[in-house]
Amino acid sequence: MTHAPGRPSADPTAAHPPADPAQVRRVAWASLVGTTIEWYDFLIFAAAAGLVFGPLFFPVLEPSSALLASFATIGVSFFARPLGGIIAGHLGDRLGRKAMLVATLVVMGGSTTAIGLLPGYGAIGVAAPVLLVVLRFLQGLSAGGEWGGAAMLAVEYAPPGRRGLFGAFPQLGAAFGLVLANLALLAAAALTTSDQFVAWGWRIPFLVSVILIGIGFAVRAGVGESPVFEEVRRRNVRRRAPLVVLLREHRRALVVASGLFVGVNLCGYIMIAFVGSYGTGVLGASRSSMLLVGVVGALSWALFTAIGARWSDRLGRRRTYLVGALARAVWTFPMFLLLDTGALGPMLLAVCGLTVGLGLTYGPQAAAYAELFPPEVRYSGSSLAYALGAVVGGAFAPMIATWLLERSGTSLSVSAYMLLGCLLTVAAVAAWREAPSSERERFVSTVSAPTTAD
Repeated sequence: MTHAPGRPSADPTAAHPPADPAQVRRVAWASLVGTTIEWYDFLIFAAAAGLVFGPLFFPVLEPSSALLASFATIGVSFFARPLGGIIAGHLGDRLGRKAMLVATLVVMGGSTTAIGLLPGYGAIGVAAPVLLVVLRFLQGLSAGGEWGGAAMLAVEYAPPGRRGLFGAFPQLGAAFGLVLANLALLAAAALTTSDQFVAWGWRIPFLVSVILIGIGFAVRAGVGESPVFEEVRRRNVRRRAPLVVLLREHRRALVVASGLFVGVNLCGYIMIAFVGSYGTGVLGASRSSMLLVGVVGALSWALFTAIGARWSDRLGRRRTYLVGALARAVWTFPMFLLLDTGALGPMLLAVCGLTVGLGLTYGPQAAAYAELFPPEVRYSGSSLAYALGAVVGGAFAPMIATWLLERSGTSLSVSAYMLLGCLLTVAAVAAWREAPSSERERFVSTVSAPTTAD
């Protein structure tokens, strides 16, 4: 039995029994807590890169070049993410979702803590930026494998008709992680002078990761394995080489899934990393004001992520995605016109307006990815698509935005760059062949027999 790439099988052979409601809720909250901690660690780096890493790790460069180098370290992790997705995806499809979630959490937490202890260029010379890049690479490996496991675990436990809603729990972790990262930096900035913050205050949020990782480990260790994966294991249809099967049989789904993430990741990293440095370095806003803008923007992002996930259960994933992508595209130019006023109110409106489209496309993503790939290769497909979309979208978005601003002299060049990313996502939505809802329900909760030897 075969089926078209990216389309569910119409003849499933087995289904798992409904999961215990208490376990479903436990998995949802574990996904939220775990991804919040993971993204706190990942995003605290992006926020700090725009605020302190330039003078600390690249002091021999001119200030503008140091900022570009600092933003480039953000991009390093994105090249590690496909590798992390491949490794965690292979092991997750072979050994299970849960084991990979615990492993990626530990790698991320250890790397983040080490960054908080890393001496600057003045203390150890060129070894400082080199080690910074190595630790950021390890963060990327973890991030590349973490999301797929958390998202698939939540979606595979979800009750019928509520897959978008339950899949939003790991999605909300990114927004809440951004809130925690900005609040931690805001508190560190408030409790130190400007010189103290650059010298050592920024390290405190990184070291707090030790406590958060302990919490996340305890939460994730208490959840059970995905019932869909248990069915795969029971029926002995695990693939020896999930990546090979993915690339051979599901290339179209992989391309579409990657494209769905390009625009949201590009615009998201403009908000996460570029807006803060633009506000302080170009518009003359205070660091505290820009961190506040980041916190409010993240909360708004969380709200519209939840709305987008629920809409996708009612209106369909594809329709919700299209509305969100178009909303982002329309807002790209008004956003920077509002930011350029330099006033707190318009800046808050600028960022919150962007989060409408961000949330409507980010909320349905976990469910959409689960419905694009069969269970036997779902972890591999989702992780790799997520990582590839991130490489094309957000990997060097802050650095490219900074370069565009310097070369053009106008923030509207950044708007045009964001618009391009949004249009790439619109193209992916146009190529997306979404199955009818009844077929999707059968597809995600069932296991098909292998189609070819691998």
